[in-house]
Amino acid sequence: MQILFTGFEALAVCGILAVAIGAALIIIGSSQLPKFGQSQLMYSILIIVITRELGPLLTAFVITARSGTAIATQLGTMVVNHEIEAYISVGLNPISYLVVPRFIGMVVSMLVLTVYFNLFGLLGSFIVVQLIRPIPIQEYLVELLRAMRVSDILSGMLKALIFGVIVSVVSSYQGFSVNRASTEIPVAGIKAVGQSFVLIILADVFVTLVQYAG
Repeated sequence: MQILFTGFEALAVCGILAVAIGAALIIIGSSQLPKFGQSQLMYSILIIVITRELGPLLTAFVITARSGTAIATQLGTMVVNHEIEAYISVGLNPISYLVVPRFIGMVVSMLVLTVYFNLFGLLGSFIVVQLIRPIPIQEYLVELLRAMRVSDILSGMLKALIFGVIVSVVSSYQGFSVNRASTEIPVAGIKAVGQSFVLIILADVFVTLVQYAG
């Protein structure tokens, strides 16, 4: 259920955003790089920016805004309504019954949506390429594959994994941090999003520094 809400229902937003980003990158690159005699770098820039950076980062922002808030408010509502106590009274562990499924669903959805974002980002760039300088799709794919390295894919997947863990843990923590007042529920959602955004950016910078420093 968590994968359905977090992953499937976010496909449209991620797809539109990815196509727009891919289109914008190819427009900027095709207009600026020739001025410096570096047109051959276009495909390398596309791969690095989309798969390493914007793919996992923007996907994480979308999922945080949609699902991070939902998880925090759902769990917060359950705390206020004494549902957590009810689970404990019948011998169910709230962590394994409520948090673990959301954790797994969040991480899986983040990984899948990042791949989806990358594909649609490259699709957006191909559409614009066809408008500017039509080329066969085979040639486009060959140039992309030539510019792509395994480390580019692994880097994006590592970030997506870390971001998924961050969003699920922070959102669950904020949800369980609600006391007994219903007015605290929306506050928990806001805190979950804000803290997740900050930690995602810090994690992104850290992973990027480690990768390029190595």
